[in-house]
Amino acid sequence: MRSIQSEIEKRHDESVGRLQEWVKHPALAAEDRGMDEGCDLMMRLARDAGFQKTTRIDTDGHPGVFATLDAGAATTVAVYFMYDVKQADPAEWSSPPFDAAIVDKPGFGKVLIGRGAVNQKGPEAAFLAALHAIQGAGKKMPVNLVLVAEGEEEIGSPHFRQVVAHPDVRAALKRTIGVFMPSAFQDPDGSVSIFLGAKGVVECELVASGEKWGRGPTIDVHSSNRARLDSPAFHLVQALATLVNADGDPAIDGFGREARAATVAEREMLDDAATKMSERTAKSLTGAARWSHDLPWRATLERFMFTPTVNIEGLVAGYTGPGGKTVMPHRAVAKLDLRLVPDMTYDGAIAGQGPPREARLRRRRSESERRIRPDDHRCRCADHQGDARGPRARRDRSGPPPPSRGLVSRLRLHQSADQPRGGSLRSRTWKRGARTRRVLRDRAIEPEGQQLGRRCGLARGVSVRARDPGRVVRISSRPSRIRSSPNPNSPSARLDFLLCSPMCSAM
Repeated sequence: MRSIQSEIEKRHDESVGRLQEWVKHPALAAEDRGMDEGCDLMMRLARDAGFQKTTRIDTDGHPGVFATLDAGAATTVAVYFMYDVKQADPAEWSSPPFDAAIVDKPGFGKVLIGRGAVNQKGPEAAFLAALHAIQGAGKKMPVNLVLVAEGEEEIGSPHFRQVVAHPDVRAALKRTIGVFMPSAFQDPDGSVSIFLGAKGVVECELVASGEKWGRGPTIDVHSSNRARLDSPAFHLVQALATLVNADGDPAIDGFGREARAATVAEREMLDDAATKMSERTAKSLTGAARWSHDLPWRATLERFMFTPTVNIEGLVAGYTGPGGKTVMPHRAVAKLDLRLVPDMTYDGAIAGQGPPREARLRRRRSESERRIRPDDHRCRCADHQGDARGPRARRDRSGPPPPSRGLVSRLRLHQSADQPRGGSLRSRTWKRGARTRRVLRDRAIEPEGQQLGRRCGLARGVSVRARDPGRVVRISSRPSRIRSSPNPNSPSARLDFLLCSPMCSAM
């Protein structure tokens, strides 16, 4: 090992130069840029590192690379490489992303900055540097190597199956005992972790447009037209909201159903990893102050490895430049990725996006469109008997049932002192007063008077503070069914009257 270590030190500048050359030649599959050159460079790098045979594997997309290193060993290991990288916006970089410059970085010292320096050209170049050092020291590899590289990893590997299905590649892979993928295993604190697998990914794009939808504008128009035109942007946002639940976890029908939980052995490895890996370092690398669901460190590791996710990569609609611009966009686009965990498949994940999914989206959309037909736009509180300042508002009960999930804005509940406890609040006779009218006239402000509680938002299933501190109010799964329960710690359990803002269309 000493001779190999000596070669590593002697070849340090050579190894860094090799990586710089690689970073300076971007291969961007998403832009169809530099792909043939990237494939040729990948083949040359493999040959220089000692692979005796290198072959370009053409696909319906961008090519792959197949290479073998026969060391005459009894064991053969497969190695996975990718030679493509993500796009890069120079404005987001402290150094041009394809200059591969070496700079001084506080806390790290001298570093090479460039697209692919971490994911994955840097780790792959380190692997090749080790092969150069072993060869330079006159040592023999203890295993044979089968290298399979692709140029479409960053766009979801749509044609990688064609690479591994090639007869020569398939035959070589059958002789291997496993696949190794070089990655950036070392954290800034010096600790090293080796992952025993990687999540799969499905990327997709959702577009809402006036042309395709058949509603809303077909060109960008002045925002004043929102009063009479449907909004493709809001249409997309409402659709996106159905993909996850209130906690941000996937809510797509069937998505993740086949996901396998961690085994006993895997949980034991996670227990051990939680004691050796630094939570502080992980938070620093992600720029996070707390984990989702406020989970402890050990639980986040298991979720990270075994929980499928739905993520919004990007969301664009209308004007996003400095200042404002009174425009109503005719088109909105969301780019998503779905992460797959053990036992999940691409076909299974896509199946959740088919016709049943579309039907569910239509159903939820129709449920959310509360067909309120007020006689006066100032009052949106259904079933309210108005007066001169607030005419009666009626809800069209021929429509669908109330939604299973809704947002109710600035709801305040008070019950008359002579009303019996229990039962539906809606079924009672409500007292009217000046404070009530102030809200129903679109002035959703805090009424004046004594015993006023704190302002608070209200959502389904969330306890809120009523004006009388002796009453706790909860909203059931159907916002039209509101029930109250007395606080046993309070001597008084009465509510004065019902107040709701104009947004309370589900009442």
